[in-house]
Amino acid sequence: MPRKFMFTKEEIIASALNLTRKGGISALTARALAAELGSSSRPIFGLFKNMEEVQQEVFKAADALYQSYIMKGMESGKYPPYKGIGMAYIQFAGEEKELFKLLFMHDRSQGNVEEVNEAVKPFVELLQKKMGLNKEDAYLLHLEMWMYVHGIAVTIATSYLKWDREYISRMLTDGFEGIKSRFAGGKSE
Repeated sequence: MPRKFMFTKEEIIASALNLTRKGGISALTARALAAELGSSSRPIFGLFKNMEEVQQEVFKAADALYQSYIMKGMESGKYPPYKGIGMAYIQFAGEEKELFKLLFMHDRSQGNVEEVNEAVKPFVELLQKKMGLNKEDAYLLHLEMWMYVHGIAVTIATSYLKWDREYISRMLTDGFEGIKSRFAGGKSE
């Protein structure tokens, strides 16, 4: 009869995510995770091959949480959908500092450009639809806006600056309007 584990994979991932939230990915060790669970490391390694696999699952869980922020930002109706994305990105950076750092502040030099293009495709399509831009211009506008939004998010995630939502909203509008002005004939978003 196979050994029954006292924790599910989901419970271990939730505890690992919690550890990462508190101390970053470097805080996620087998010993720390076992302490968080109140057990030995045996249940962890009964369900996962190694800590790298646990870290990969934490990355996926952090990304799922991030995606939920983005969807809420787009669908909330508080801002136009594209602006809602930027506001949600910055909100995630402020509320989930260590998870933001895990997802967006690490070496990506070995990253896959196709994965990035696929990830931004919905945002580019939104700009194409709302502003009547061709794909290339919509991609460039999104890239420039993302750099602007990412800079704000990093200052929030690293506690370099602390701005309220209204100030950030105003900054995003100003940045978007400035960049948008280069693309003649587009609709306002």
